[in-house]
Amino acid sequence: MSFAPPVPVPQSYRERRPAAAVAGHLSSVWVQRVAAGAAPYTHRTVPHAGVELSVVVGAAPRIVGPRTAPAVSTLAPGSTVVGVRFHLGAAPPVLGVPASELVDLDVEGRELLGPTGAALGEAVAMAATPEDAAAIVESAVLARLAAAPAPDPVVAEAVRRLLPWRSRDVGSLTSSLHISERQLRRRTLAAIGLAPKVVQRILRFQAFLALAHAREDAVADLARLAAESGYADQPHLTRESLRLAGLSPRALLRESQEHCFGLHDHATSWRPLLRDRAA
Repeated sequence: MSFAPPVPVPQSYRERRPAAAVAGHLSSVWVQRVAAGAAPYTHRTVPHAGVELSVVVGAAPRIVGPRTAPAVSTLAPGSTVVGVRFHLGAAPPVLGVPASELVDLDVEGRELLGPTGAALGEAVAMAATPEDAAAIVESAVLARLAAAPAPDPVVAEAVRRLLPWRSRDVGSLTSSLHISERQLRRRTLAAIGLAPKVVQRILRFQAFLALAHAREDAVADLARLAAESGYADQPHLTRESLRLAGLSPRALLRESQEHCFGLHDHATSWRPLLRDRAA
């Protein structure tokens, strides 16, 4: 699957599915751009529980660990950033460190990739197009898979069962996975960097965002969106939005309508969160 042709807009974010050879470790490959003649773009990143390997074209690679709070940053006019996002639990085998050591950190790639990091930055800078640059980052992950162990299968299954449309009960995981609560927490912290309950909260909020971006009337229909996303009620959604996004749901969606709707494509990342609730 390839990226859609670029559209002349002030700023954009586009995802695609990874190649089959890395699909077991990567959930998406992405390109973010700010046009040369546009104003600086300030954007809000909401926790998604994943680890990303990203490169600002012309700079060194960076590894962004799982976040527990929102982050606001600014991209200069003419900036292009490419990167990949790992499936939850799939980054440690590739990067060689537990995810718990990366929580809320943004580190230079050379700290974990060594000389490969410098070479990756140079290759990205020489790429003919942003899409080619993103494919180079994807290939760098593929090159490390030969020596990487498989992701923890118990954690992978736990994540699958924590998807909002599957279950709201974190406590039942231990019995269904035939593992103690202590063991599950230890393995989830090592693989994802976050406890199971935190992972569930983040996935649920991401489901809310995915559902909201699919509706024109999202701001006026928050109570229904809260229920469909798995929240007890709208105040529950509001508390979580303030904690994870730093804004109320209404303010967050209005910000998204101004800067994101029609300009950002998160379909690849959000697809697993929008499955039929009856599945």
